[in-house]
Amino acid sequence: MKDSLPSQKDTLYAQAHEAVGAFQFDESVVAVFPDMIQRSVPGYQTILTGIGELTETYAQPNSQLYDLGCSLGAATLTMRRKLTQPNCKIIAVDNSEAMVQRAGEYLHAYHSDVAVELLCADINAVAIENASVVVINFTLQFIDPDAREALLSKIFQGLKPGGILVLSEKIHFEDATLQAAIEHLHLQFKRANGYSELEISQKRSSLENVLISDTADFHINRLKNIGFESAEIWFQAYNFASFIAIKAK
Repeated sequence: MKDSLPSQKDTLYAQAHEAVGAFQFDESVVAVFPDMIQRSVPGYQTILTGIGELTETYAQPNSQLYDLGCSLGAATLTMRRKLTQPNCKIIAVDNSEAMVQRAGEYLHAYHSDVAVELLCADINAVAIENASVVVINFTLQFIDPDAREALLSKIFQGLKPGGILVLSEKIHFEDATLQAAIEHLHLQFKRANGYSELEISQKRSSLENVLISDTADFHINRLKNIGFESAEIWFQAYNFASFIAIKAK
């Protein structure tokens, strides 16, 4: 089974718009989302593969696994495929009804004995209980910065000893010269994947004040201050990073 999901080609910003609205995870985005993220996020497939490997290593028997901000369920699929521990359940959560509906179609297309509960809900309102693995894949960046620490603290409290959080995010850099250099690399990545200057410009405008990034150091220090024994980047490509945080046994 492949973890990549089929989709239409992303042409949402190929035509000029008089006014570019704020980015939303609506039905138009759902239809092109797998193509959009593969062409926009360097290393995305490597991150998915790593999530599966980390699930296989850190999942504990008789526990729950969470995919918070699951979108179309790509992380859920790879977690389910690599989960070998008995009596476990994956809880996949997203606040977009269109995403959840399509995720259910993808999940039902692949047979598995691992139970998956798919919820349309705000991840800030979902209880985290008896968890051994929690994944937040490019979702925290869309949450109000003032609410992020409370969410991460709730996750820490709900994790079993030895449990892990995998957090993937777009990051920025305090050094302006470094930020400009790495942002250029990311723009070149999108150009190489077929996005036009118009598409890049309009997409950037739509994400302004919607996607609010943190620095890598800020992420790591916050995770450690919350109580995680270990927290570090396990994968980075340009200005996209995935962190692993481990709760002490």
